[in-house]
Amino acid sequence: MLLPQRLQIGDTIGVIAPAGPPNIANLKRAIPVFQKMGLGVRLGTHINNVNGYLAGTDEERLSDLHNMFADPAIKAIIFARGGYGTARIAPNINYNLIQQNPKIMWGYSDITFLHTTIYQATGLVTFHGPMVASDVGKDNFHDLSLKQFEQLFEPATLVYSEIASKLTVINHGIATAPIVGGNLSLLASTIGTPYEIDTKGKLLLIEDVDEVPYKIDGMLNQLKQAGKLANAAGILVGDFANAEPKEGKHSLTLEHVFYDYFSNLLIPIVSGFKIGHCQPHFAIPLGTTATIDTFRKIVKIDPGVR
Repeated sequence: MLLPQRLQIGDTIGVIAPAGPPNIANLKRAIPVFQKMGLGVRLGTHINNVNGYLAGTDEERLSDLHNMFADPAIKAIIFARGGYGTARIAPNINYNLIQQNPKIMWGYSDITFLHTTIYQATGLVTFHGPMVASDVGKDNFHDLSLKQFEQLFEPATLVYSEIASKLTVINHGIATAPIVGGNLSLLASTIGTPYEIDTKGKLLLIEDVDEVPYKIDGMLNQLKQAGKLANAAGILVGDFANAEPKEGKHSLTLEHVFYDYFSNLLIPIVSGFKIGHCQPHFAIPLGTTATIDTFRKIVKIDPGVR
């Protein structure tokens, strides 16, 4: 496990878009929010580029990622948005560069592919949290979501309980292990690639958005048949926004789908975490050690910075 250095007042963060093109107006609205935290903001060279559904060519997006990790003046990389595209650059990432220059990396959704590949290649703890243009720069960005950035300035154990949201126990148990995962569709897309998610002995976080129950069923089935569910030490089910079946279509409920895949696993499993495409969005470090205790309905997560 490789912990990045904490932020200090006066540090500069880098903002890049390794997947889809961000809404530039939202991005600009977010910059003063970070400046109010005492941080400088530097935008990636290609942040304004648009290449269809990508924020520039693969080479341009990869260049911004490498430049931010290589620049000693940049202390954290906060992604502008997700969308699609990080898997395309994964084979050409200089993982040695990242391991030799560990720093805070923060985002979610399509960034899940980067969380997975970078952690498995380098051991770097990264952060699953709200992004610059797709979250911070919007009018509905929640105060509790903004508060999540505090964990970057001071090492602190995070405790998630029913004070944050109602939690539902699917399977009882207690487990302590590194926490991995993120967006379910991205996790499923790693199967069969060199970057396949390693869940053995890990706490697995899953979340997603705009996926109807049968598609979630399909992705969980893929993880199940690849041995990724039975190998896990526990499962945290985050937010699944807009997961209702289409009107007039026969469907299982999302709860039924979770029951089918999780009820026979002899590991602790809890759903209801406000982690994902939601407001408020609780941010957590990935790769650090966490403890899930279903009897107390709490998850404790070790600090993500040193």
